[in-house]
Amino acid sequence: MPKLLIVEDEKVLLDLLTHHLENEGYTVIGTTNGEEGLELARREQPDLCLLDVMLPGLDGLSLCRILRRESDVAIILLTARAGEIDRVIGLDNGADDYLVKPFSLPELTARIRAALRRSPRRNDTVLRAGNLQVDLAARRVFVDSREVKLSHKEFELLATLMRNKGAVLSREFLINQVWGYDFDGDIRTVDVHIRWLREKIERDPSKPEHLQTVRGVGYRID
Repeated sequence: MPKLLIVEDEKVLLDLLTHHLENEGYTVIGTTNGEEGLELARREQPDLCLLDVMLPGLDGLSLCRILRRESDVAIILLTARAGEIDRVIGLDNGADDYLVKPFSLPELTARIRAALRRSPRRNDTVLRAGNLQVDLAARRVFVDSREVKLSHKEFELLATLMRNKGAVLSREFLINQVWGYDFDGDIRTVDVHIRWLREKIERDPSKPEHLQTVRGVGYRID
């Protein structure tokens, strides 16, 4: 399983995240200190780093810049600030994703999976869920061995859900992953594309076997 490094100065949160992610099957190392985090990253070579932005001493943004210069490790920033400028600064410093506190553990897990899938260190290209198969490299989708033609956005939406199979993904998360952080359209475009996807991949779109709605939260692939 992938190795994760958590650098978070709130010890209670660090312990909570460590316990949760170890239960998810990850190998986790952690510290409350940025300088020690840099040493651990260099020594342990993790697959992904979770970095709190507001660390004492060597802060999360500075640590992110250093790590990005030295490796292709996946990086997710954690912060209590939700401003657009903070998000842009974080991404401009080399982060792969950006999560604002407080966040749910399932969404954190989903974002970790997504970041690991996008990382050059990960090379899984064919994803399956029952009779549904998605070939990421060839950008082809099959249902019962029958190829289904999807639009670009439909494919990206399905691929994001398949990469995080079993996890409930919020509309906001799907918008960021598929349409981008600068998308300024209606968030209900996710619901429209979900409906189109169901018409193409489900035997009965009114009774979906794969693409499930979790009311008030988002969507999940089973």
